[in-house]
Amino acid sequence: MALEMRQQMKLTQQLVMTPQLQQAIKLLQLSRLELQDLVRQELEENPILDETVEQENIKELEQVEIQEHEPPPLEESERFKEVTAGSETIREMDWDSYIDGYNYSSGEQYSEDEDRPSFENLLTKKGTLVDHLVWQLSLSKFDENEVAIGVEVIGNIDDDGYLRSTVEDIARSCEVMQETVESVLQRIQDFDPPGVAARDLRECLLIQVNQLGMQGSIVEFILKDHLKDLEMRRYKQISRALGVNIQDILTAAKVISGLDPKPGHIFAQDDVHYISPDIFVYKVGDDYVVTLNDEGLPMLRINPYYTDDKVKGMDSGTEEYVSDKMRSAIWLIKSIHQRQRTIFKAAKSIVKFQREFFEKGIEFLRPLVLRDVAEDIGMHESTISRVTTNKYMHTPQGIFEMKYFFNSAISISGGDFIASESVKRKIKELIESEDPKKPLSDQTLAEMLAACNINIARRTVTKYREMLRIGSSSERKRMF
Repeated sequence: MALEMRQQMKLTQQLVMTPQLQQAIKLLQLSRLELQDLVRQELEENPILDETVEQENIKELEQVEIQEHEPPPLEESERFKEVTAGSETIREMDWDSYIDGYNYSSGEQYSEDEDRPSFENLLTKKGTLVDHLVWQLSLSKFDENEVAIGVEVIGNIDDDGYLRSTVEDIARSCEVMQETVESVLQRIQDFDPPGVAARDLRECLLIQVNQLGMQGSIVEFILKDHLKDLEMRRYKQISRALGVNIQDILTAAKVISGLDPKPGHIFAQDDVHYISPDIFVYKVGDDYVVTLNDEGLPMLRINPYYTDDKVKGMDSGTEEYVSDKMRSAIWLIKSIHQRQRTIFKAAKSIVKFQREFFEKGIEFLRPLVLRDVAEDIGMHESTISRVTTNKYMHTPQGIFEMKYFFNSAISISGGDFIASESVKRKIKELIESEDPKKPLSDQTLAEMLAACNINIARRTVTKYREMLRIGSSSERKRMF
């Protein structure tokens, strides 16, 4: 068979992901804060992009507001004080009077010291656990070598208050004997908060018990030898092992439950993150109105300086650069507008499908999948998935992520269906109302749901309970 080369034309279609299309897809899945950061970055890097006049006016108003809160000027006689330097008398600004007479937190002046708030009340930064421990270290009677060891120990304590390095490693780092490190560590374990610098949970709780003066008690014996049995609530087994009655074991368990397993958590530096909704849903008459939240999002425009006449007068390299930035700016503006329109259309569709939820609450959340909204607004499911990720909706029932409204369907009697989130809510309500001494098993929960015409298997109840991060009946059982 002879081999030969020949040319052949063939017409095919394929999707090419251009940089502009990739950017549009990326914008869809960004949260509000991420979008704001991206726009700010583009404003800094692209000279063609500019903010609208409305935003500039807002900035001017903000500047006026700042000026209104600036300290009031002092009278001419109060501004200066005379300072004698040798044989000369110099007039200089009396900054002490200026600062002392003004309270920067409220803009008020105080004539008396007792009226002025303390400086500590003006501080906003919360002290850390490390700061608190180093402060105590400086007040303790340690020599210079022990202070260096103590600083190394404190530097290896995590946010929960536990020592995350070994005595051997600290001794090697400080070039000292392990016994010296152990001695310093024991003294640091007496610091506040109680239980700090422990190497595990048992040691943390034992430190707190010793500080309470309960050495030799049943509580100490349980922590030393029966902590695992206590976790599994095997009270009878502990009672037999220690040779005491069950009531004494329960009393000791109650004391242990009052100890702090994470002594460093009170110094946690976690900031509160507030959710800014992308969509507001209001009820006006009998209808629900959907509005976009554009607050904080810069309103973009093309910088009017770069007109066609000015661009044409530039050299070829500059003109190419400006033209490239112009295309990028136009595409970004179009992509943001398209993103906002898509979010708005998806939100309106969700409101239409979940009207009963907005009217009556979570019990009336209906089953909904991405395909339903995609077909309703004529878009692909992947687009709906991206546009509802990390987007939040403010509703009469509260603030919810847009993903929350998509639920799988669970059949109930009569051929109807109920949303899985509604079932989870029902399980949570049943568990919250149970007797903690006789918690409901998953099988009992399944039977109680069946009585409410929700027929699901016990393993499904277990799955939903675990998704709610609720322990099993044995873990929820309380003896006191």
